[in-house]
Amino acid sequence: MRSPAERPTTERPRPAGETKRLKPTLKSLRCVLTPWLALFFPITFLAACSEPLYKQQGHVFGTLAEVSIYGVEDSKAKDAADEILREFERLQQLLNGRKPGELSSLNAALARQGPAKLSPEMAGIIRETSALSEKSGGRFNPAIGKLIALWHFNAGESTPAIPAAGTIAALVKTSLRMADITVSGDSVSSNNPAAQLDFDGYTKGHALDRARALLKARGIRNALVNIGGNILALGEHGTRPWKVGIQHPRREGPIATIELYDGETIATAGDYQRYFERDGKRYCDVIDPATGYPAQGVEAATVLTKPGEQMGALAEAASRALFVSGATGWRATAKRMGVDMAMLVDEKGEVTITAPLARRIEFKLPKPVIREVP
Repeated sequence: MRSPAERPTTERPRPAGETKRLKPTLKSLRCVLTPWLALFFPITFLAACSEPLYKQQGHVFGTLAEVSIYGVEDSKAKDAADEILREFERLQQLLNGRKPGELSSLNAALARQGPAKLSPEMAGIIRETSALSEKSGGRFNPAIGKLIALWHFNAGESTPAIPAAGTIAALVKTSLRMADITVSGDSVSSNNPAAQLDFDGYTKGHALDRARALLKARGIRNALVNIGGNILALGEHGTRPWKVGIQHPRREGPIATIELYDGETIATAGDYQRYFERDGKRYCDVIDPATGYPAQGVEAATVLTKPGEQMGALAEAASRALFVSGATGWRATAKRMGVDMAMLVDEKGEVTITAPLARRIEFKLPKPVIREVP
């Protein structure tokens, strides 16, 4: 099998027999992740087989999701996992602007600069992403939906290609910002007709926050929820913390492992899942709002957030913002967003990591060049 660096593809190949579908395909498991699954996840679950551990999987958000529940009878664990995967499917439909629904109708109204009615849920999502965008200094920016659409990373049926430079420059010149979009009561409006919402870089983190609420409502204290490498940990795996691996951006397997404590969330933005190559240059799906082009100079950015409300959304949005900020600006962005556990892998494969995360992480051999910062 060729390494990710050698595959000019927009997403990792699916295992034999797996089909792309919106509705999750559920599967009950009683063992560790299989080798193909360990390659599929940007962050992989490394716990050994142990009873009683219930697992269920589904394909959603363009990736594989897995719910692992420890210490609960199968029927109760299955009901909880079913509910979580149904919720993920609902969120996928709600936040997909490329198919008919609330978000596509909202974007059409924003293009007309006319007010649009919002559900309370969508109004809350816009407020939350606006606050995250402001904290990031605009590095995380859901208002750049038109720029994202130009690159066709999310189109599925289209092949990614480099858009015309003039088209990119014209959109960047409009200074797309979440501040251009205003929510008032149950309606939303925009003073910039070029602003279009795309919640890539937020959806999986938000879904983890919903999973946390659903699990707690059912009284389930020990669980691990993994959506393509964005992971929420609750409680423990038996008598020890949940242990996960952070995918190496250029090789199969993890670059490092870490134990997650109750309520923590970890997320990684990388250039190795959806990308294509032209003339030896890699173009990934993380678009820099300032340039209109895929961010360069970074292979991966990882963020670990402490327990709390909406920490899944923060972890994903911050990992995206750090990736965009690059090797010279990521630390300042992390501080702005209140993140003190983060690491960045630059284009040379060298790692810069904050001291609080360095104390928790275990790098795998061969170790990369590692620099620790406050």
